[in-house]
Formats: sequence, structure tokens, C-alpha cells
Amino acid sequence: MFVKWKLNKSYIFIYDGNKNSTTTDQNFTSAKISVSDLINGIASLKMDKRDAMVGNYTCEVTELSREGKTVIELKNRTVSWFSPNEKILIVIFPILAILLFWGKFGILTLKYKSSHTNKRIILLLVAGLVLTVIVVVGAILLIPGEKPVKNASGLGLIVISTGILILLQYNVFMTAFGMTSFTIAILITQVLGYVLALVGLCLCIMACEPVHGPLLISGLGIIALAELLGLVYMKFVASNQRTIQPPRKAVEEPLNGM
Repeated sequence: MFVKWKLNKSYIFIYDGNKNSTTTDQNFTSAKISVSDLINGIASLKMDKRDAMVGNYTCEVTELSREGKTVIELKNRTVSWFSPNEKILIVIFPILAILLFWGKFGILTLKYKSSHTNKRIILLLVAGLVLTVIVVVGAILLIPGEKPVKNASGLGLIVISTGILILLQYNVFMTAFGMTSFTIAILITQVLGYVLALVGLCLCIMACEPVHGPLLISGLGIIALAELLGLVYMKFVASNQRTIQPPRKAVEEPLNGM
């Protein structure tokens, strides 16, 4: 059996079944076939992406007195991972969640002022600004063009950084009025949304295609929903509370001896 692969008119790979040897062109050193698959009639040529060139590849197989030839055209085409609508949702949900966080931050600064909360407010401000910058950079990398590496980097920045919102929301609740059963439920919902988004991201990267895009988008949507619930809770329930004062430590006065 002989298997020959050629690009246009030049042979790049030859397999001699009698000698069980292969000959490859110096420009296609990674080219190979699976000898075990030849028994099943599969003579697919595999090579590294760096060696693959656009053009017409011809496979010629000779077995005893039988011959066969197949022509395959290799094209280089870059396809976006997500449709324009999916990209918009991937960007809008995190940005909406961040805007809702800033809404809660505004309520926190207006309704809960004390020397104790001021320190936390400053930390929340810095963390919120960092998160906003990361998501904006991720959106810039994700939306324009069809460059897989660039788009994947932007997607990773957006999805992974949304986990910071969970910590921010927890600290907002703790700074304002502490944890209640409703705030715990909100945080659990947000964590579940983040897990869904991460799983969707990992599956998209592993499959090299956005087959699990809806799962990722659903996770981001749940995160934004949790931020909305947190804002509503603070505005219509907790905002009626008075300004929280830091707990005062008991001071023991020494007894004066008679």
C-alpha cells in the first residue's frame, strides 16, 4: 500500500506500506497519518497548525491493483465565537451589575456614615473602580473583530472578574446592616450564577466553540439579577434604618481608693 499526499502539485507526504516508512517534505515535518486507521480505510493527514498551508490537498492511495484519489481544499477562515447579540448580552449583564453595585455604594455613603464604615467605603470604592476598569478592558477586547485569542482574553476578563461582585455585595451588606436571611439568599443566588458562568466559560474554551454560550450568558444574567435584588433590598427596606454607629467598647473606670 502507498499513501501519497500532495499540496497543489508537490508531494509533501509519502507512506510506503511495504517498508512501513514515511517521507515528508522539509516544510511539513509534522505531517503524519495513523497507520492503524489505514486498515479501516482512513488515510487522514494530520499536521501542526504552523505547517498547514491554504490550498488544495490531494490524497492518492494505491493498494495492490486499486487506486483512489481525493481532493480536499483547506481554507483559513476566522469565525467569531459568539453572534453579535450574544456578545452584547455578555457585555451588558456585567456592566449592568456594576452599575447596580454603584447604586448600592451611593446608598451606603448617604445612609450609613460613621468612622467605622468610612474605611470600608474607601476599600469598596477602590475595588469597584478596579472591577469597572477590568470589565471595560474585557469588553474592548471581546466586541470588535474576529480574533480568537483577543476575544477569548476579553471573555475571560469579563467572566472571571465578575466574581469580585460577590465579595463587594457581601461587604456592602455587612457594612450597612449585617447579614439577614434575604441577603444570604441573594449571595447564594449570585454564587450560583458565577459558577454557571465559569462552567460555561470553561466548556467554551475546551470545545473551541461557543456551544455552551447560553449557559455562560445565563450565569452572567443571574449575577446581574442578584445585584438588582440587593439594590432593591437596600433602597426600600434597609434605607429606612438610621445611620449605623460603630459599637462602643465598654470603658472601665478605675476605682479610687479611699
